[in-house]
Amino acid sequence: MTKKSKFLVQLEYFSVRILIGITALMPRSLVYGMMKGVALLFYHLLKRRREVTYDNLRHAFPDMQKEGLQKLTREVYVELSITISDILLMLTARLDMDEMVENYEEALAKLEVLKSESHQGVIFMGAHFSNWELPPLFASKHGFPMTVIGRRGDNLLIDQKIVIPFRAKYGNQTAYKKKAGISMMRTLKRGGTVGLLIDQKVNKENGFLVSFFGREAFTTHAVAMMKRKSNPTIIPISMPRIAKGKYRLEIDDEIVYQADEVADEDEKLLKMTERYNQALEKIIKAHPAQWFWVHDRWNKRV
Repeated sequence: MTKKSKFLVQLEYFSVRILIGITALMPRSLVYGMMKGVALLFYHLLKRRREVTYDNLRHAFPDMQKEGLQKLTREVYVELSITISDILLMLTARLDMDEMVENYEEALAKLEVLKSESHQGVIFMGAHFSNWELPPLFASKHGFPMTVIGRRGDNLLIDQKIVIPFRAKYGNQTAYKKKAGISMMRTLKRGGTVGLLIDQKVNKENGFLVSFFGREAFTTHAVAMMKRKSNPTIIPISMPRIAKGKYRLEIDDEIVYQADEVADEDEKLLKMTERYNQALEKIIKAHPAQWFWVHDRWNKRV
């Protein structure tokens, strides 16, 4: 990847700052309208990205007709615009996090049960689905601070001055992927919580080719390795959007599977990783427009 010039890094940073400042002043309806307009502009202008999105959906839903696929492709961009709008409104404190969660009491009760029963640590496993920034913030606000594993941003100024402080608001810590294994193990050893999105491509040294929506995709084996090493509680978590600024926290049942039917350790890790992908598929299929289909997820180049 070509290193960005200092000027470009600063230009991007101040552009984001200006956008956040505008968001703080605009009526919320205009924020949603503006971001929808930008998303649809990208939808029409970036043909290659639109084609990747359509092709991903075509393979994932082979029985869907062309008209339905085209409509769903456009909806993906619209849903992404709402996610970005809600994150901007969260950054400017114009959305109350507790009011955003429609099943607030139920969610808190489930978190309390997990806290009392999971003595070997918890891995909240999710995807770039709906507003993926909200679940770790909500959990940490209510006594479940976690180590959030993420990719280092292309713009370190935005990362250090906007993204990381935002994610750390209620005590979360960010660990970049290069040091993810060490950070995860340390957190789990003290009975802590890890938040990890496993739906992005990794290189072959850090994952396996396993089935995801019927096609092989390189997927991190980090969750399976942690499960084998220290037996944390593995919980699929998601927050489907039910309206603009309104979500429902879904904390699924623990995945206890450790592929006991096979003896080879690598085969165990592969089968466990595939089971985790199946859990993500279930989440995404319930609200397909809310996943990040624009990512070239099934590209096998490493």
